[in-house]
Amino acid sequence: MTPDTDTKTAELQRAFAMFNQVSAELTQAYEALQVRATSLTEELAVANGELRRQYQEKEALSERLSSLLDALPAGVVLLDSSAIVVAVNPAAMAIFGADMVGRHWGDVARASLEPTMAVGEWLHGDGRLSIGESALPSAGGKILLIHDVTAAHRMKTELERNQRLAAMGEMAASLAHQLRTPLAAALLYTSNLGEAGVSDEARARFSEKASGQLRRLERLIQDVLLFARGESIGRDVIPVSDLLAEAAQTVEPLMREHGLEFVSDDDCAGAVIVGSRKALFGALVNLLENAMQASTGGGKICLSGNRRGDLVAIGVRDSGPGITREMQARIFEPFFTTKGQGTGLGLAIALGVARAHGGTIELFSEPGDGAEFVITLPVAPVESESEHHG
Repeated sequence: MTPDTDTKTAELQRAFAMFNQVSAELTQAYEALQVRATSLTEELAVANGELRRQYQEKEALSERLSSLLDALPAGVVLLDSSAIVVAVNPAAMAIFGADMVGRHWGDVARASLEPTMAVGEWLHGDGRLSIGESALPSAGGKILLIHDVTAAHRMKTELERNQRLAAMGEMAASLAHQLRTPLAAALLYTSNLGEAGVSDEARARFSEKASGQLRRLERLIQDVLLFARGESIGRDVIPVSDLLAEAAQTVEPLMREHGLEFVSDDDCAGAVIVGSRKALFGALVNLLENAMQASTGGGKICLSGNRRGDLVAIGVRDSGPGITREMQARIFEPFFTTKGQGTGLGLAIALGVARAHGGTIELFSEPGDGAEFVITLPVAPVESESEHHG
């Protein structure tokens, strides 16, 4: 063989050896790739199985939630961020109709609901609904939960009536005493009218005193009937500022006559209440007259109104001697009075009026430092209504 042939043979052998080495490396890499592919295939199968299981669980949970919503006696309404009804359960459909999906909640509410004095409660036909709402931050919408509270409201009304009847039973003996005293006085004065030798001046005086006692009897009977009947709640729309102004205008001349400073502080921020204007005005004037009678000349009476969220507080404060702890415990009892000519029903009636409007009356007093009666009432749900509607 020539030297050139030997060189070429050596080069071919080296090339073949390199080919064999690369081929072996490729074979090893392919085998490793097959192992990895098998492992990934197994992992993918496990992941697919887990995803399938989670999907099946979500499907089952969704079915259970759907069944639960269908069976739920309360109505459920889902609103989007524009207050459009996007989903409801059968109970909500039964209340508002099957065509409510896709409508604006404000339109649905306006067509079916009327506001009440209780925050979150609405009249629906002959029934009464409680509507609570929760925001959905992720979607920007709301979910409304609607309960029928007609039966509960009826039971509450019946309970209040029974409580009034029970109070009437307890006060029967006290009522007899209250009636006997002015009646006996009136009989005594009228008997003197028939006596011989009574001057015209004395006769006129006896007649006036008898009439005064009879008027006291009439006032007592009217108060008893009002307390026993309870205040029927009207549908008057009453701006609280107007109520304060009317009460102030009524009592201001009397305050001046008694030498008292009278201040009215209106911070009601446009609050409106719904109910009986006559009853609320009467309760407020009663508190003002009590404050006037408790204060001496040179004293000060303050009538105030303050908005506190969904409530409005109407206060009547005097600069009188205050009320002892013992008297505070009994001050709202029927026929309990510290005034010789009082019927003892004024505060009991005022408390009944406040409760009938969904509110209450509180007394704040320290002996020697005056007293303040505060009527707290729910604001009419004008804002809530607009929120539901809009």
